[in-house]
Amino acid sequence: MGAFDTLRIASSSLGAHQTWLDTLASNIANVNTVTSTDQDAFQAQMLIMRESQGGGVEVAGIAVSDPAGRLVSDPSNPLADADGYVRAPEMDLSSQMTQLVMAQRGFQAAAQVTKDAQETYGSALQIGRA
Repeated sequence: MGAFDTLRIASSSLGAHQTWLDTLASNIANVNTVTSTDQDAFQAQMLIMRESQGGGVEVAGIAVSDPAGRLVSDPSNPLADADGYVRAPEMDLSSQMTQLVMAQRGFQAAAQVTKDAQETYGSALQIGRA
């Protein structure tokens, strides 16, 4: 492991967690978005991550939920069909919020590793100057 591998790995983690936070923000913002039954529902995004070539992590892709979503009875909604149904996304807020907490904690941990590594490298440089 090279001298700056810790920073590179932590940086890749920061980027991946930031992307995860962004996708969760979009999902949470659209959790109650409904459409008419003849349109696709909002498709929740889920990250696919993998280990990067030199260590660390990278976003390998983004999977999306089923566009069919789920039918919800809401006869008072102006988008409701003749039977009173609208199409809602196939996701729930509690799952998205749980993932949000995990993504935030991962981001915070990577930020702390970055800070600690910078301090360690700075101390090493100070020792070398003495």
